[in-house]
Amino acid sequence: MTSAWAVAEQPIRVVVADDHPLILAAVRRAFTQAGGFEIVAELSSGSTVLPYVARTQPDLVLLDVGLPGVDGLTCLERLRTHHPDVHVVMFSASGDTAMFDAARSAGARGFIVKTLGAVELATAVRDLLASDDYRVIGDDTAADERESLAGLSDRELAMLQTLARGLSNKAIGRELWITEQTVKFHLTNIYRKLGVENRTQAVRFAYERGLVGS
Repeated sequence: MTSAWAVAEQPIRVVVADDHPLILAAVRRAFTQAGGFEIVAELSSGSTVLPYVARTQPDLVLLDVGLPGVDGLTCLERLRTHHPDVHVVMFSASGDTAMFDAARSAGARGFIVKTLGAVELATAVRDLLASDDYRVIGDDTAADERESLAGLSDRELAMLQTLARGLSNKAIGRELWITEQTVKFHLTNIYRKLGVENRTQAVRFAYERGLVGS
């Protein structure tokens, strides 16, 4: 199925709702760099979502699950009731089957987990809008067994994969939606868990144990 926006070459008008300023900035940067998107509102509270949707009439709401005031799933239910023509994509730092199913049942177009790189966000949104099927993007459940071998968390495994690609701390922060200081914190934990001293040794360990792809 080809999206209406791809045919008409009109920008996708988006309301972004997330209570983390760094996430809002990263989403703004990702959509601006990709082109074809117009952010009509950036919101940090669930209680403001419906009034701004009514005011701006967007094509899409990118909706964080953990919004303060009114949570994302409640916002989703109200949007489907009052604005059924507006597409909603849920957005969360983590998720499980119950959360994914709840979003699907409430009428979300799809679910994006924030482990997805910022540079891939625009493509993921376009794919969801162009599809008739509900999908979860960014949830790498297949990695669970590999992670358990080294005791790494989801975030630490994602960071190890960026190390293997040769990214700098600054580039890793941009891709994973975190600050450079947080990158350094996670790298220290990764080195400790793997029993290595630096990123070169960490990458070698990761390749040898199959924690990252070749």
